Amino acid sequence: MPTKTEYAHGTFSWMELGTTDAEAAKKFYGGLFGWTYDDMPAGPNMVYSMAKVGTNVVGALYTMGKDMAGIPPNWLSYITVDDLEGAAKKAAASGGTVVKGPFDVMDVGRMAVISDPTGAVVALWKPLKHIGATLVGETGAMTWNELYTTNVDAAGKFYIDTLGWKTKAIDMGPMGTYTMFRRAGDDEKAPSAGGMMAMPPNMKGVPSNWLVYMQVADCDASAKKVTALGGKVLMEPMDIPNIGRFAIATDPQGAAFAIFKMAH
Repeated sequence: MPTKTEYAHGTFSWMELGTTDAEAAKKFYGGLFGWTYDDMPAGPNMVYSMAKVGTNVVGALYTMGKDMAGIPPNWLSYITVDDLEGAAKKAAASGGTVVKGPFDVMDVGRMAVISDPTGAVVALWKPLKHIGATLVGETGAMTWNELYTTNVDAAGKFYIDTLGWKTKAIDMGPMGTYTMFRRAGDDEKAPSAGGMMAMPPNMKGVPSNWLVYMQVADCDASAKKVTALGGKVLMEPMDIPNIGRFAIATDPQGAAFAIFKMAH
């Protein structure tokens, strides 16, 4: 896949891990995905580590500060928007909450953190010098973003109103109904922006959340490596017919993510 140079409005463009131990997380993900890191100063007592596959940046991680005490380690998904202030206002008007921002991130971009009416948190990004990941959909990079929600109807309406997304419900048989998000103006052949599903019974009590999927060459081998590196496999590898094979895991600090191997 060619290097990314821009993202259209309503497209997931970046993933960022806030953790309690950045050095331990770097070792875990480096061992799992082969990531290398460029450490960058990002304010008093803060280092922002850019994760790389080859020469491409795929995401970042950092140790959470005292101002984030009580927040569990987590992967935050970023969505590029054309009008940050406008999108933040729409989020608030559509039943969501503007958790932080909009604010400048030095000279690299401008962002806001929002939560939808069901509590799932996501970031909005208006790029300047930093467009986001320069590689997606390849081994070691972000390949999908999926919302697990306690209220599909409320969440779907929120993202339609806030980002202009369209929704398409797909019957997945025993797995239930899966909702695809599409950007405004995209036709049926265009890649979906992301997906959404109702919180399954075996995840009762888990708050609504956006889950980041990362591409791997072998889902089963990578799941075994998660355990060997000190992480935990929450959902063992399973097939999505004609689409691929995935598993859900947590790193040693507790941040959840998914690994995915495309079928074709």
